[in-house]
Amino acid sequence: MTDQPAAHPDPQPDHVTPPAGRPRLIDDLAGVAGGAVSALMGLKQEAGAIGRARVDEAIRRLDLVRREEMDAALEMAARARAGQEAATALLEAMQARLSALEERVAALESQNLPEGGGGPGMIT
Repeated sequence: MTDQPAAHPDPQPDHVTPPAGRPRLIDDLAGVAGGAVSALMGLKQEAGAIGRARVDEAIRRLDLVRREEMDAALEMAARARAGQEAATALLEAMQARLSALEERVAALESQNLPEGGGGPGMIT
C-alpha cells in the first residue's frame, strides 16, 4: 500500500459552487434572507393597513372631525366675529348720534319759546 490518501469520489466539496467559487452556504443564507425580507415587507404593509383602519375606526367612534372641516368651521367663526364687531361699531355710532340728537332736542325744548308757537316756519 501507498501512503497517498484515497481519492475523493466528488472532486469538489459540497460547500463550494463551481461557477461563483463561493460557499453554497452563503448562497443559501442569502436566499433565505431575501425571502425573509420579502415576508417582513408584506407584514409591514399589512400591519400599516390594519393600523390605519383602527385609527379611522377610533376617529369615527370619537366623533372627531377632519382638518378640512375644522378649518372651514374656524373660517366661518372668524367671519361671524368680524360681522359682529362691525355691527357693534355701527350700533355704538348710532347710539352716539341718537344721544346727540336727544341733547339737541332737550336744549331746544328748554329754551323759552313764545306763547302760541315756536320760531319761523313753525305751524301753530
